Amino acid sequence: MPYSPLILSIDQGTSSSRAMVFNPKNEVVSFTQQAFKQYYPDDGWVEHDPEEIWRTTLEACKQAIASASTQGNIAGVGITNQRETTLIWDRQSGKPIYNAIVWQDRRTAAACEKLKLSGIESEVTAKTGLLLDPYFSATKISWILDNVAGARQKAETGQLAFGTVDTYLIWRLTNGKRHFTDATNASRTLLFNIHSGNWDAGLLKLFNVPEALLPEVKNCSDDFGTTHKTVLGAELAIAGVAGDQQAALIGQACFKPGMLKSTYGTGCFMIMNTGRQPIRSSNKLLTTIGYRLNDQTTYALEGAIFNAGTAIQWLRDGIGLIEGANEIDRHLKHSETNRGRHIGVYMVPAFTGLGAPHWDTDARGIISGLTRDTSASDLVRAAIESVCYQTHDLIAAMLEDSGLSLAEIRVDGGMTANNWLLQFLSDITQSRICKPTITETTALGASYLAGLQIGLFESIEDIAKKWQQEQSFEHSMDTKTREQCLDGWRKAVQRCLL
Repeated sequence: MPYSPLILSIDQGTSSSRAMVFNPKNEVVSFTQQAFKQYYPDDGWVEHDPEEIWRTTLEACKQAIASASTQGNIAGVGITNQRETTLIWDRQSGKPIYNAIVWQDRRTAAACEKLKLSGIESEVTAKTGLLLDPYFSATKISWILDNVAGARQKAETGQLAFGTVDTYLIWRLTNGKRHFTDATNASRTLLFNIHSGNWDAGLLKLFNVPEALLPEVKNCSDDFGTTHKTVLGAELAIAGVAGDQQAALIGQACFKPGMLKSTYGTGCFMIMNTGRQPIRSSNKLLTTIGYRLNDQTTYALEGAIFNAGTAIQWLRDGIGLIEGANEIDRHLKHSETNRGRHIGVYMVPAFTGLGAPHWDTDARGIISGLTRDTSASDLVRAAIESVCYQTHDLIAAMLEDSGLSLAEIRVDGGMTANNWLLQFLSDITQSRICKPTITETTALGASYLAGLQIGLFESIEDIAKKWQQEQSFEHSMDTKTREQCLDGWRKAVQRCLL
């Protein structure tokens, strides 16, 4: 069999570590997934065991490589990861000094609120594009240094290393030889100036983070070192790195300003490419780095819907209204047949607050418009519709901030298996909804970045030509019905925010 260069793509997520091997046709030739445990040591605290992250990642990689061995040889490695999750370890021993504090963790909320009250947030946002929130890494770093005995002194003398998950994996894969991150992950720490492209001395002082902790920041396609031969059995070039949502932007080939991807899973993350100039949001969206290639930064606007798939999970696990996702289509058909297109029942699934453009973590969910004859099917439909309404609000904010126009939304994630949702999404946003042939867009994006570095792809234009559409949806709802739907949603959200 002729030599076929393959890419190992590591997709380290919040609940599992996955490894996929792609061939030059962008086909998945092997796939392995290893779940790991979530730890909740206190109210609002979320942690991972770094050794479990590493063990599950290593096992997934070894299995994926073994399964792909008859298809060719691994030519490079790409990494994509859960963002903002924070790890600190001893440079000499390589051992973490505390569990990984996960992006969902809220333990530093009081510290963030104190900083907000000092009036510093606008300066922080101007440099980082982010809000002062426990979501990001900086206050997590400070918390670890202040709560692990001797940690701050060791950090100041260079004995400790900080990293988001990508950096930790690179360290372990190279047997401690490389301490690197990429620009997308760095831009989620609250310590990185997205305009200068460097760690910011003023931010380091504000958050009391020693510079000696920090990794070197590289392009998304770059030389991140090689895997140590004792780790994966060979020296493989680590050639591409990006945080998970930016990797999906690349996997969806959103390389032109105004192009947008939206990922629908437990929550929803939407990123719009805004080109070479960062756009500061007036609608509580995040200004972030979409990707950095050849020392040229492409910026993006990002918005998060905290609860998308969780609305369906709540119907199943919380109140037992459905037994599984396979029941959803039946309920949707029943609701549409018996209640008409506009049912008047709205669910605002603010179980953990509302994300952009509201960014109100104190908001809590409501169901409005209930009548005596409201059915289970109506509630299922309201949950599905809520995802589309929240998407509409995000897009409206992005277009207002950017002044760009939107031709289509490229979607991915588990919820996009439901065609009813995608059609309603098209109707409410008045946009073409495009679902790609390859749905593993996050891992694919990491593979593309590695392929660029090692020469499998000539350019992002070459990558863009490889994007293929499986299915599209065009809006058909009349204007009056759409406005009725949106008016009801707006009123429900206002009740939620009171």
